[in-house]
Amino acid sequence: MSFLRGRQTQKIRLPIGTRKGPLEVPLPTEKDWPKDDEEDHVLVDPDEELDSLPQPYRMINKLLDLLFDQAWEIIEERNVLREAESSQIQLTVYPPLREIQLNKMPNCMAVSQDYVFIGGAKGFSIYNLYNAERIYAWEKLKVDVTSIWATDLGNEILIAPLDEMGIIRLFYFYKDGLYLVKVINEGDDTSKQTTCIKMEISQGGDFAAFLLQGAGDVWLDVYKLPKETWLKEVEHPQLTSNPKKKVRQLQPNTLGPTSADHLEMDINVCFKGDIKLTLPVYTMKIKPPKPVTGTTFKSPLEVFAKIEDCYGLGSGQNHFIKDSQWERQAEIFNASYRKCLDGEWEEEPLSTATFYFLLPSCLFAMPTGVKGPSGMACVLGVHWSRSHNFFLYSLNRTLKDKADPEGVWPCAAPIVASQLSCSSSYLVLACEDGVLTLWDLAKGFPLGVAALPQGCFCQSIHFLKYFLVHKGQNMYPEGPVKSQMKCVVLCTDASLHLVEASGTQGPTSSVLVERPVKHLEKTICAVAPVPALPGMVLIFSKNGSVCLMDVAKPETICAFAPPGAFPLEAPWEPVFVVSRHHPCFLLRGDYSQDTESTDDAEIQYSVFYFNFEACPCLENISKNCTIPQRDLDDMAFPQALPLEKRCERFLQNSYRKLEKNPEKEQEHWTRLQRYSFLLQKENFNK
Repeated sequence: MSFLRGRQTQKIRLPIGTRKGPLEVPLPTEKDWPKDDEEDHVLVDPDEELDSLPQPYRMINKLLDLLFDQAWEIIEERNVLREAESSQIQLTVYPPLREIQLNKMPNCMAVSQDYVFIGGAKGFSIYNLYNAERIYAWEKLKVDVTSIWATDLGNEILIAPLDEMGIIRLFYFYKDGLYLVKVINEGDDTSKQTTCIKMEISQGGDFAAFLLQGAGDVWLDVYKLPKETWLKEVEHPQLTSNPKKKVRQLQPNTLGPTSADHLEMDINVCFKGDIKLTLPVYTMKIKPPKPVTGTTFKSPLEVFAKIEDCYGLGSGQNHFIKDSQWERQAEIFNASYRKCLDGEWEEEPLSTATFYFLLPSCLFAMPTGVKGPSGMACVLGVHWSRSHNFFLYSLNRTLKDKADPEGVWPCAAPIVASQLSCSSSYLVLACEDGVLTLWDLAKGFPLGVAALPQGCFCQSIHFLKYFLVHKGQNMYPEGPVKSQMKCVVLCTDASLHLVEASGTQGPTSSVLVERPVKHLEKTICAVAPVPALPGMVLIFSKNGSVCLMDVAKPETICAFAPPGAFPLEAPWEPVFVVSRHHPCFLLRGDYSQDTESTDDAEIQYSVFYFNFEACPCLENISKNCTIPQRDLDDMAFPQALPLEKRCERFLQNSYRKLEKNPEKEQEHWTRLQRYSFLLQKENFNK
């Protein structure tokens, strides 16, 4: 680095205008420069000039100067950010209301009714949602539970834990008893063991579907669940139980103070392994669609003869395209995109499926002669990865029937994401080109097509229960709302969008959160709607922050955070669950950093319980979130009224306008009378 030369004098080069002799152009290299004479230098004050450093010190000096400049830029950016944050309104951060302490790390959570199901090492545990009290722990596995599903059937709950080996089990939870129904994919031969990827249970618990893979293949198994038979078997256990076996019972382990309001929830649950319930009925096996290859038919008549009842029409099968045509198309494609295709090709992964159980509607009707309870699923909708088609399979069939789709909904591009609303009334299909197709399943027509901004591609879709803004507050309509939907879309670039659609208007899209450019720590990792708060969503960021956003304004209302000693273990993959029927959510925190022990048995993990009603700014919102029907009749909310009500209101308003102007009123009545006379005359002539 440059330095001042102590108390010695320094020689500097004279200006060009005062030198002697002709000017010379210096050579390219420094070592070839001519040596200066003593007469070309003068003495100056040593405190005013700097000496020139020789190599390699000049290079070190440049690197240090560059490092200093970069550090200074970072300091300035942080100062600007700090000033911007100080000028903004600071969010109120609310701590958890309750804590569930665990000796082992929880891997997954699910909420149903008033219970929390936490999967972890060797099994899962059941906790009371209100007082964080453990009711029962089923720990009979040698491996950990990685995923868990819980479906509310009214008085019963279906539980499906998935372990590290890919084995999924189906449990039936009723009152104080836990029953093992079936191990879905456990085989005797370990070499032929199949693994479960995901599962889905229909609304009402009549059907269940499991996506399995094994031996380089993937397929979908569909079961019919005899829930009425299960209820009879657990209420009259003497018909199926084995009296020689003893029932194991686990006493509750109190982890927190018990609230007096929920003492009735304190029950002793026991695992009743001696009672064998009726097994689910295996009804259908669905495989991915075969790749489209050249036809073997010789004429179009053979193609039509192969098609039976139009099943699978539109899936690309049973076509009349020859192998030579496919080969020619492949040659044209390879020649056009040769530069992009050069390089090593990775092995194509197995196809995966996303599937939903659809209720009867204008599009899907129950077959004549089939009896079933109202609200029972009748169709299974499936789309496979890298596929353009959404397949529809009827659930009213047996294993002997051929598993062909009854309907096919083709899309212009491969489907990458989809979502079905909680009421099973709306469906959104997102293609890889950023286009969303919105379906109103109840009415049987599409609500429209919405395109995300350029460069935005859908990562996940989350439905919001339809709400209205009344006097500056988001509120749910008291009655049913038809052909009105709202959802938030999280894109791959971490931007968040609000998509709205109406039966009479085209869908619209608005940006809620822009893509982070400078501050990547604010990247959105997960989004979860809050059913207890109209128009509110939880946003989980990469830096571990959890914020509550109002999508109607849009603005961030408040934030939630566990104690400082319990940060989120993996902020980019938060483990949380939001209750659909209670104003709360649970969030897993990392082990306490205050403990210095390295023994796994002494490390304490925690699951934190956050209650929205405990937050002063949200208490009134959660308790008063419904608009009475009398307020809906006002002109402020015509979109929330049925069509008949809108027409009636339009005629009443027109009549009120005529009353204000008697001359126009008489003119309209005269016109109506003439028109009625003409109609009568035409009918008389006929």
